[in-house]
Amino acid sequence: MKTDYSPQSNRAKFVHLIWRNLPRLLLFTLIILSVLGYYSVKNKGKRIADEKAQVVAEQKQPVNVVVLETHPILIQDRINLPGSIEAWEQLELMAKVGGTVKEVLVTEGDRVKKGTIIAKIEEDDFSIALQSAEAAWTLAQAERRRVKAMHAKGIAPQAEMERVQSQYLTAQASLNSAKLNLSRCVIKTPITGIIRRLDATPGLLLSVADPVAEILQIDRVKAVVGIPESDVAAVRKLNEINLSIQALDDRQIVGKKHFLSPAPESNAHVYRLELAIANDDFSIFPGMFVRAAIVKTENAAALAIPLYSIITRNDEQFIYIEKDGIAKKQMVQQGIMDGWMVEITAGLSAGDRVVIEGHRNIEDQQQVRVIRSLSSLDTL
Repeated sequence: MKTDYSPQSNRAKFVHLIWRNLPRLLLFTLIILSVLGYYSVKNKGKRIADEKAQVVAEQKQPVNVVVLETHPILIQDRINLPGSIEAWEQLELMAKVGGTVKEVLVTEGDRVKKGTIIAKIEEDDFSIALQSAEAAWTLAQAERRRVKAMHAKGIAPQAEMERVQSQYLTAQASLNSAKLNLSRCVIKTPITGIIRRLDATPGLLLSVADPVAEILQIDRVKAVVGIPESDVAAVRKLNEINLSIQALDDRQIVGKKHFLSPAPESNAHVYRLELAIANDDFSIFPGMFVRAAIVKTENAAALAIPLYSIITRNDEQFIYIEKDGIAKKQMVQQGIMDGWMVEITAGLSAGDRVVIEGHRNIEDQQQVRVIRSLSSLDTL
């Protein structure tokens, strides 16, 4: 027969209680030890990381940098466009009467003034025609006087008076035409310029509208520049534009706006801009290339830095500003560009020391060593 055992003494009861709850005690002990071990490892890892970071910080040397102290300067939004020189006027001189060229008084390349004789056409036929016209006019004039006297006495009717008056006017017109044709035997230049091409030669038989010479007016010339559609609005506001002519040792001149085409010259949507240039010494020739420096907008008190000093990363644009040997990351906004300089419209103040060299080797709040400090852009 089986019987239950019940401890009688206190010691036996305690041993019996421990024995019965031993699994629970072991599980609880394991949980306590696991938690303590986790926090011990975590604290040890953090302590090791802190010690490592401290060692790295102690070993990291300041980065050598060059800084630029910013001050307000003039900055311009410019475009530089090519162009060419054209004669102010290009004239094809044509013969107004037909005849044989008797004499040519100029050569190609000659500078001529308005009214200078270019060539002469044999005038014998025109002199004869003039004499005939003068005789007819004299006769018509005498007939008119005679009929006018008779009309005043009531002898000649009004119709007769009108007939002779018409004859007189016709003879006078013929006389004027003969004089004009004779005068056209002497071919003169209507403008001041230079003889670019000479077609007339002695003995050449000319017909009406045959070419005699080509004359270029270059005492003033035109610089022609193609303006892109996107810049037309800005150019329309300008009256003068600075130009340089490479063929004349990059001579700097100023062109005054003469004409801006209201329609594009081609499908490329380029608009013709003509600039007037004085050329009293005839030193500027048609066909020379020019460069037009067009200032669209400008800011006389801009804060500008080199474009390469701006770092673009993750859709952010920022620079580093040095203060007391520490580099501070600063977000910025760009404005207009002038060459390799860019205007900063937000994020920069006058007097800030911008890191312009060594900035790609530093981080925010990192210690730096300034090896050179620039006070102006001229010293870059």
